[in-house]
Amino acid sequence: MNKNLFLLLLIASVVFHGCERDDICPESTPTTPRLIIEFFDVANPETLKSVDDLVIIGEGQTEPLEYENGSTISTPTSILLPLRTTDDTTTYILYKDYEEDEDGNIIGGNPDTIIVSYARKDVYVSRACGYKTIFENFGVDVVDDGDNWILTTPLADGITTIENENQTHVNITH
Repeated sequence: MNKNLFLLLLIASVVFHGCERDDICPESTPTTPRLIIEFFDVANPETLKSVDDLVIIGEGQTEPLEYENGSTISTPTSILLPLRTTDDTTTYILYKDYEEDEDGNIIGGNPDTIIVSYARKDVYVSRACGYKTIFENFGVDVVDDGDNWILTTPLADGITTIENENQTHVNITH
């Protein structure tokens, strides 16, 4: 009987010793942040101003980004843009007053190209979550195409690092 009890305890200790807690990254854990842009009225820079029929297409992409509601066309006062974690720049084309025909061809709108430049820094979060990238010394430039609807792109409150999604990073006036 003692041998059976000893054997049972030995097997139980081996089984339970081999168990580990689950390595699942909680949804509440901050991961690589997106760039937050708010749009303001150029005549009154303290007033949010929506952008009519805004469509955003990433450089080298053919499909527009989807908004939180799943739509690709919106009239937002703010947007969240993912940044590349493998390059030091990310380029987007922002179409104001976007229109397309029934075949999906662009037939209207004013496209402005923005280039976001930054230095990448990988930060360890945890074993379950791995690393996240933060973006330091970032800036936003608008390519001058002679018909820009984006007039200024000041950084919000002197922010130079994108570490989280708790605050606006760039204020665009139009």
